[in-house]
Amino acid sequence: MARKRDSISQVRGLLYGLAKLLGDVNAVRKGTVGKRLVRRTAGKATGKLLGKLFK
Repeated sequence: MARKRDSISQVRGLLYGLAKLLGDVNAVRKGTVGKRLVRRTAGKATGKLLGKLFK
């Protein structure tokens, strides 16, 4: 049975999504899209590694 997301979680998710979008727009304006993609990928990989390490 799936648990219904409460309104705070929905608002937080919306804000995180908006922040990510604004960061992408800012990177395009500054011309640092490649750097942003590399850092995002490295962050995801680090998160997965730490998740496995501290499971």
